[in-house]
Amino acid sequence: MGPEEAGPEATGSLPARVLRALAVDDEPLATERLRMLCARIDMVELVGTAHDGASALALIETLKPDVLLLDIEMPGMTGLALAEALQARTQGGAFGPTIIFVTAFDQYALAAFEVAAVDYLMKPIDAARLTRALERARGRGAMPAPRWLAEFWVPSRGEMLRVPVEDVEHVQAERDYMRLTTAKRSFLIHQTISNLEMRLDPARFVRIHRSVIVRRDRVARLFHERSHGWQVELEDGLQLPVGRTHAASVKALLLGRGG
Repeated sequence: MGPEEAGPEATGSLPARVLRALAVDDEPLATERLRMLCARIDMVELVGTAHDGASALALIETLKPDVLLLDIEMPGMTGLALAEALQARTQGGAFGPTIIFVTAFDQYALAAFEVAAVDYLMKPIDAARLTRALERARGRGAMPAPRWLAEFWVPSRGEMLRVPVEDVEHVQAERDYMRLTTAKRSFLIHQTISNLEMRLDPARFVRIHRSVIVRRDRVARLFHERSHGWQVELEDGLQLPVGRTHAASVKALLLGRGG
């Protein structure tokens, strides 16, 4: 199904506080749901809908929306591919809308924030959750993707929770998942440790083992045991092993002799 544009009233001059939104989803029922939700939220006006990435790109050029309510799994150009295309345009100085992903799948959360999405909503969404996402979009506006991750979005009870990177004390691999541990609780995300390591600021995090990453300012001491080799002890007393292949770089980084 091709793109659908709203009439003149929807695309006319709007108060500065109102966000102009474009919904992109290959399921007509999903776009209709977003239309109904947006009609109940004062800060947003849905100016159009598209059912595939190519149509969305054309509408973005025409409608200049402030916000993209974007599905991820679509035939042809996926939502992530569309976001990457827009990111490239924005870095070249062109207009780019702020992105809010709206999806039924939680495994794309890390990839979503590599393209500077401001929020990641799990279907089915409600007006309150969408309102919070729009408030974040209004506060940030369009901007290029940061070099390093600033936050994680993790699934919890049917929605995505924001976990600032500075709250994470260490990360451990659990099969195909990573467990993020903060001072209060832990969270699971679907991601490999190698991909995650590339997105974390090396000035703040260090990989000490093939399955462990720690925040450097949470390390209380680095010590050696005859039977277990090198170990890292965190401020809370937790002791974690240092892998043999990581030992030299970990000692250099933590002791301030390199990196």
